[in-house]
Amino acid sequence: MNSLDDFNPASVLRFGPYTFHVRQRLILNGDQPVRVGSRALDILQVLVERAGRVVTKEQLIAQVWPTSVVEEINLRVHIAALRRALGDGGNGQRYIINVPQCGYSFIAPVHRDSAAPQTPANPPPPHNLPARLTPVIGRDALVGSLMRHLPACRLLTITGPTGVGKSTVALRVAELLVQYFRHGVWHVDLAQISDDSSLLEHCLQRLGSDLAGLCERHALLVLDNAEHQHAACKALVEHLLGAAPRVSILVTSREPLQVSGEALKQLSPLSLPKPVAVDDVAEAMGCAAVQLFVSRARARQHDFQLRAQDVQPLREICRQLDGLPLAIELAAAQIDVLGLIGLHAHVSDGLQVLSQGRRTAVPRHQSMRAALDSSYQRLSEPEQRVLQRLSVFKMPFTLEAALAVVSCTPLASSRLAAIITSLVQKSLLTQEGSGSACRYRMLNTTRRYAREQLERSGEGVELERRHARYVNQLRTHSGVYVFT
Repeated sequence: MNSLDDFNPASVLRFGPYTFHVRQRLILNGDQPVRVGSRALDILQVLVERAGRVVTKEQLIAQVWPTSVVEEINLRVHIAALRRALGDGGNGQRYIINVPQCGYSFIAPVHRDSAAPQTPANPPPPHNLPARLTPVIGRDALVGSLMRHLPACRLLTITGPTGVGKSTVALRVAELLVQYFRHGVWHVDLAQISDDSSLLEHCLQRLGSDLAGLCERHALLVLDNAEHQHAACKALVEHLLGAAPRVSILVTSREPLQVSGEALKQLSPLSLPKPVAVDDVAEAMGCAAVQLFVSRARARQHDFQLRAQDVQPLREICRQLDGLPLAIELAAAQIDVLGLIGLHAHVSDGLQVLSQGRRTAVPRHQSMRAALDSSYQRLSEPEQRVLQRLSVFKMPFTLEAALAVVSCTPLASSRLAAIITSLVQKSLLTQEGSGSACRYRMLNTTRRYAREQLERSGEGVELERRHARYVNQLRTHSGVYVFT
């Protein structure tokens, strides 16, 4: 059975009203693009290339997920998404059928066009992307959306909290867009730059070009971990947007660059199982956080299986870890030492269980504490102090509550409000709603880290007392217990 890349890269596959541009990973219905996730596209390619034949479920999984163990439910989810996207069954037109006990078959006639089939394909564009060692889980729809958006957008910044997977998503998007950019895709990790040379000079060295040459290039520049060089990155991007009109820029950062024309994508944690599905393995495996945990656990224990009695503790583990991919991977790495029940017992105790990760990872990703250290150390002293003090709130809180509990002489109300806004921009707080309905929330992992810093400061006991007094006042005046 051929691999996904064993076809002429110029191939165009046509069926019904659809045109599948394989090299561009694009499906058109007439002249309108069809929204299909990356994994679903891989599945469609396998089926269409073998139209009229039955492809077993095992073959599909082996082709689309070659380096990981995947449950059949994942395949069914993507098949269902494909059918919806193609209108399969609408107006009597069928494309993909299920062959009971066998697999799936693409049954519509397929016409294939190939440009210059007698000539060798052009060499792939150059790139310096790092090799991906593990599959990307739970981000197919997002990656597909960013791929469609980026070519028409000069600057796209992916933001989000520590450990949410910004770099993983950006690098996956870049991998899939290598063929689109004639002069390649170039990755620059700003966290690794410590010399005094300008960021522009560093990027030009990576691209093997001078500024005049860069102005003529059709390329994608991935500026990773921009918060480590925020001011320099902002200046570089502003310069490139004006000087290199065919260069697109994909940025990952805990906060926006705030450059004119910047498109923002706030990256959310992975989806969690619903509390009511306490023992439904299939439904739990439909959630990305569980899929990631199981995949990484099987890398440690090849015979690991999620059982019905494991669903509830695993759901709680993923919830305590906020659905953050880095935290989930670090927890799964302890499965052979603690087991699932032991991990469940320890995960709410603090960050110690998340202290041993991949030795090959960069230092800030080897433990959750190291990752949070990297964020915390870049804060100003007032921002650090406010973050510490806000850790007394275990539930979402209002600005009014923060002012009542956290403010002190060095942190007047007006200044405190500005600092809270800054912490939101830096992805250390999440803002939910607006106006009178506005609430702020701290992720569990961030709150535990900030609470450790608060205890070291010696202010923990006093802040707990102030918090308790405020809660009692709410009870007295409204009869409603809101904050814990």
